[in-house]
Amino acid sequence: MLEQLFFITFSVILFGIIFFKMIKKNTTEYIFILGLETLGIIIDGITILFDLNANIIVKIITYLTSIVLPIVVIILEYKNIDIINTLKFLKVKLYISLGNNKKAKDILLSIIEKDPNNYTAHKYLALIYEKEGGIRKAIDEYVICMEINKKDYDSYYKVATLLTELDKKDEAIEMLTNLIEKKPNYSNAAIVLGDLLIEKEKYKEAANIITESLKYNPVSFDLNYELGIIYTMLNDFQNAREYYEKAAELNDLHYNSKYSLAQIALLYKDLDQAEEYFQKTLEEDELQADSYYELAKINLMRGRKETAIKYANIAIDIDSKKISEKIKKEPLFIPIMSKISIPFNLEEKEYEEGKKKLTKKEILAKEHLESTSDITTNMGYVNMKDEMSNRAKDSFLKERGN
Repeated sequence: MLEQLFFITFSVILFGIIFFKMIKKNTTEYIFILGLETLGIIIDGITILFDLNANIIVKIITYLTSIVLPIVVIILEYKNIDIINTLKFLKVKLYISLGNNKKAKDILLSIIEKDPNNYTAHKYLALIYEKEGGIRKAIDEYVICMEINKKDYDSYYKVATLLTELDKKDEAIEMLTNLIEKKPNYSNAAIVLGDLLIEKEKYKEAANIITESLKYNPVSFDLNYELGIIYTMLNDFQNAREYYEKAAELNDLHYNSKYSLAQIALLYKDLDQAEEYFQKTLEEDELQADSYYELAKINLMRGRKETAIKYANIAIDIDSKKISEKIKKEPLFIPIMSKISIPFNLEEKEYEEGKKKLTKKEILAKEHLESTSDITTNMGYVNMKDEMSNRAKDSFLKERGN
């Protein structure tokens, strides 16, 4: 009996405190909590009125709803944790997960109306606008987040990346440069800035930015790979190879690193290593046709005509238009041209956007490596022809002398 009297007295006091909070804040958000408290008090009142022995589960429910819940609310608010807004943000998350952005925005706007400097509400609103494609609105919300929290580097980064989507790349470069000065270990910002500088062909500036960021993130695959691309565009293939190798070590399944290493190996006339890397890149659909084509070239350099024919035909089967055009332009294939099956109806293989893995910067570096490799290969081919011609001349002159 004493326990029930204590319960009723304490629960009513807690009910009064929560009710007073609701009146003071002039909000109906406490109704849910008051409803649960009331439910617990009613259940306990019924057990007293009808002299029932409540089982352990009923007792736990009544204590949780009428005692524990209001005490938790009071403690959290004492610690300046706004329980009402916390519940609202839980609703926002639920609506976003259900795809109901309108209701989520309504809740957020109501929070901002009462508290214009609510950082979390502006952040959620920015994310929703970004998701809906409202880039300018998203930028506005992220800017407010930055004003509220001066160390909100993520919002700073978001604004910069969204500016690139609006083709305001100079502004994005300026923002990212400032961000890296404030937070030099922000590798994502360094990579985006590096990409923008690559687009503008400012490769040395990009190299400086990524090198500095690498000091803070030495085992970052993205940074090492980015440097490999930058040094490729600078024609510094020794450094490019070093960073591609690090990238390949950090991510064994990134086949474009290996494709780049294969092309660099060709530049240095290391056919064994080039062949090894090209064999590994056959597992990547987007690189497969090019890899078979390059393997055909390597086998021709080594005098393995049958293997070269086989690889060339496989490459054509995969991407007939692209590879046929390459083969027609490459002097190495002249001796076996009659045995290569070039179809009449040439079709270029297209990759859906979702399946396309190579980015613009990767394609740029890949094409640069291929063209440079082709030049050196053809120079070697011309030198080989000159040497054979000179030998023929020497032989002819010797015969004439005899």
